[in-house]
Amino acid sequence: MGDSPDEDTPPWLSGEGEDEASQPSAAELEAAGQSALFGDIPAPSVPVGAASVPAAKLAQTADSAAQPYRVLARKYRPQTFSQLLGQEPMVRTLANAIARDRLAHAFLMTGVRGVGKTSTARLIAKALNCIGPDGQGGPTIDPCGQCEPCRAIAEGRHIDVIEMDAASNTGVDDVREIIEAVRYAAVSARFKIYIIDEVHMLSRNAFNALLKTLEEPPPHVKFLFATTEVDKLPVTVLSRCQRFDLRRIPAALLAEHFGRICTAEGVWAEAEALAMIASAAEGSARDGLSILDQAIAHADMDGGEGQTQVTAAKVREMLGLADKGAQRRLFACLLNADPAGLLDAVEDQFALGVEPLALMRALMELTHRVALTQLAKGEAAGVSEEERQALADWAARLSVGQVHRLWQLLLKGHDEVRAAPDPLMAAQMALLRVLHAAELPDPGSLEKLLKDAAARGVGVAGASATAAGNAPAATQNADPADALMEWSILCDRVEQEGLLRVTQVMRDYVQVIELAQGRLIFTTPADFTDDITADVRDALRRATGEAWQVQRGSGNALPSLRQRELAARAAEQARIRNHPLVTATLAAFPGAELVEDGEVAEVNRYSQRR
Repeated sequence: MGDSPDEDTPPWLSGEGEDEASQPSAAELEAAGQSALFGDIPAPSVPVGAASVPAAKLAQTADSAAQPYRVLARKYRPQTFSQLLGQEPMVRTLANAIARDRLAHAFLMTGVRGVGKTSTARLIAKALNCIGPDGQGGPTIDPCGQCEPCRAIAEGRHIDVIEMDAASNTGVDDVREIIEAVRYAAVSARFKIYIIDEVHMLSRNAFNALLKTLEEPPPHVKFLFATTEVDKLPVTVLSRCQRFDLRRIPAALLAEHFGRICTAEGVWAEAEALAMIASAAEGSARDGLSILDQAIAHADMDGGEGQTQVTAAKVREMLGLADKGAQRRLFACLLNADPAGLLDAVEDQFALGVEPLALMRALMELTHRVALTQLAKGEAAGVSEEERQALADWAARLSVGQVHRLWQLLLKGHDEVRAAPDPLMAAQMALLRVLHAAELPDPGSLEKLLKDAAARGVGVAGASATAAGNAPAATQNADPADALMEWSILCDRVEQEGLLRVTQVMRDYVQVIELAQGRLIFTTPADFTDDITADVRDALRRATGEAWQVQRGSGNALPSLRQRELAARAAEQARIRNHPLVTATLAAFPGAELVEDGEVAEVNRYSQRR
């Protein structure tokens, strides 16, 4: 480049003719810097006659003695791609790109918090600038971690790997500094790398200023972006980057990782405790390690030789979670319709410090696991054998519809508890509603019951089977009231099918002689001569889904529904007229008439028009 020397020889290829022994090591330089800043650190005493200890070892010992405690999330940050949890597709893509020398000039890492976006950016910087223990290596997916570039990048002091927080450097001036600096070659590394964290915080003008450089950067420059809100990035930036979506880390993988860390830290932890921490982390390794750090500080030291013990009870107490056994007892009270036991269980959990909202969420989680068990996907979901057995029993006992209805009721209750002024009372009322609703059939089952009852009602009065042909035989209805009721139900079902004209004919003119399962013999009044046999047969078939034998006959017939309605109305009017009070009123007002409510309304409308 124009501003660089004509011959840029990397420092790892220079040094010919120099005495390597005269060059100070990296540890000695670090010790010298510490001494210049903080004064001389007393070196450990060496007994007389003991073998001499190298200066680098003494500096390393003194540095570890002065090193303050680091939280687990920083101490166990991945240093190689093999230590990165749950991101195998991205690692495979990067490995292939490095092996085939098809490296993009800009990478974008996106995902939720704590899944390794910034760690991945640093690992890519190490992979691109690693020179190997012998100083002759090239880009590799497995950086050695021993060469000076690897160590400097891991310690955050490499001059050619620039990390910038976009949340505090959002303007055009900050981006202009990058644009000016990219023209110059790397000082001591193969690539000059810019890591911009939370890149979505850059302003619109800053993004616009970066576009040209991002599209055509110098060959020695790489951009690594990390963000949790990729939807806020302009499309013009996304199109210039190779994007990697880092996934949430599965809870089982997190629990296994936490177990290894506890072993390295000399801490004993229960498997259930680690499972609860992994579940609370919600796929974030950093969140999980922060919770684990807190759990270790909260744990007892009852083990041998003061060993820290992280138990499930302590983690549950620290996180304010409901006990698994208490959750199952509460869930059983819901299913068994035990309101007294339900309220007692809620009170006990509240007294132990479990928040009502956490209790509702625990029941929702249990319902979800029952649903997964029904799909044969939840066999290993339970931590203990007792829990797995309970899940299997509930999955076999409840139908799929009941589980989904239980989920909907709990979800509604969860929202009510969150918004209520008194969460405890809201949780109690919501769970009581769930308890009573569990006794009711779901709409699908209720509809099926009604259809079955209607179908049974048609065949109860006269359905039987002959011994010879095992076919339904038509028998005379013993009770006319039952036959009329059955015929009325059939007319209603025909009306529901939208056959209004046929329904009106069936009610007004059909006089039932014989009604049995799939068989109807009828007659009509003498003044009605239309042939309606085919229409009635088709209507009954559509309404019941069965074939019907319909024919006109003769004999003792029941009145039609219309005739029965008119007879009932005439009888009611006669009963009213014969009432002593009505008789006295008609005698006092000669010429008075009895009219019904509808007729009175019609008379009033006529009077108003006049």
